[in-house]
Amino acid sequence: MEKYEIVIIGGGPAGLAAAAEAKRAGAEKILILERDDRLGGILNQCIHNGFGLHTFKEELTGPEYAARFIEQVKQLSMEYRLHTMVMDITKERVITAMSSERSIYQIQAKAVILAMGCRERPRGALNIPGYRPAGIYTAGSAQRLVNMEGYLPGKEVVILGSGDIGLIMARRMTLEGAHVNVVAELMPYSGGLKRNIVQCLDDYGIPLKLSHTVVKIHGKKRVEGVTLAQVDAQAKPIPGTEEFYPCDTLLLSVGLLPENELSRQAEVPLSPVTNGPIVDENLETEVPGIFACGNVLHVHDLVDFVSEEAAQAGRAAAEYVKETQKLQKEEIQRECVPVQTSGGVRYAVPSRLHKKQHQAQKIRFRVSQVFGACKIQVYLNEELVLEKKKRSAAPGEMEQILIPEKVLEAAGEIRSIRLQMEEV
Repeated sequence: MEKYEIVIIGGGPAGLAAAAEAKRAGAEKILILERDDRLGGILNQCIHNGFGLHTFKEELTGPEYAARFIEQVKQLSMEYRLHTMVMDITKERVITAMSSERSIYQIQAKAVILAMGCRERPRGALNIPGYRPAGIYTAGSAQRLVNMEGYLPGKEVVILGSGDIGLIMARRMTLEGAHVNVVAELMPYSGGLKRNIVQCLDDYGIPLKLSHTVVKIHGKKRVEGVTLAQVDAQAKPIPGTEEFYPCDTLLLSVGLLPENELSRQAEVPLSPVTNGPIVDENLETEVPGIFACGNVLHVHDLVDFVSEEAAQAGRAAAEYVKETQKLQKEEIQRECVPVQTSGGVRYAVPSRLHKKQHQAQKIRFRVSQVFGACKIQVYLNEELVLEKKKRSAAPGEMEQILIPEKVLEAAGEIRSIRLQMEEV
């Protein structure tokens, strides 16, 4: 059995940033396992710009952003294996992997970083009536076909869902000569960033229909059109509001799901809200020595935040390896309290904090509704200790708040922590 200090599952933006930071933090024997034929993950097909403004203070395309971290990994002489599928992880951190070059083999790691990313929700999860004709794609699949394979999926397009990938593909399909008839969104608000609504829809005159969904797909061999209908507050179609849109292609941008099958095999407890692992402020899961970062933890809107979070996981994993050489596992684990959410906060990451926590903590979260002028409030031991004003907040954009060191020190031992929104 091979032995490594840290094994990172996934060579996308999270895995690369975690690996580079773990190396800088003193870890020596690190291995990245990636199932694709190249490092970089989903960024390789994201040829639009808008990446790197926080991390590198300049605007980059997805492949350019990935190349910066790939170069770091190579400069640090770190080992990585492509075309490698991880089949299983145990809670003892034994990894079973498979590749054509090495067949099936096992690796014992002192620490594991989960960075598998996420996948798109498919048509089967939507229960749309109709046959199964050709011409139905997830937005990400269509993006890969256009940007990496050189194929145009169709000429007359309808997009269901206003997530960022769907919005970006509305613009991309238009630039490639297709006609995007409409973008329909089930919710009364868009699931994407405001800048993407402006740059990808408004600038190209593509209509966005909120509180609308596809109620029927027409066509047997190939999509011939779809019927849209308005929905009520319970997301049920309103009779008499149906509209037919002819099209040969339907793109689905209806949500992302963290890839956590391996996490379940390792008996890592998952959050029912994010579908990602429950982690503490070190991004360590409830299974000692297994860390999680990036979209496998919760779906991010900016890759810069993925890199920042992954670097934190890399440092923590390297520290864990050092500590396990000195102490027993039981001594490292300290008692935690859950980060509670209320007042329109859907979830928070980290989802738990150690009771004796005196280092500044950044908490990322999403809201469950659209807010106008509002305040983010932090309660420690049921006492309001921090407020931050916001002009607005929406479910499509991730929020964050930094709890300063002096606030945590003043609280002493944390018995409870709660995050909530309040309209002004």
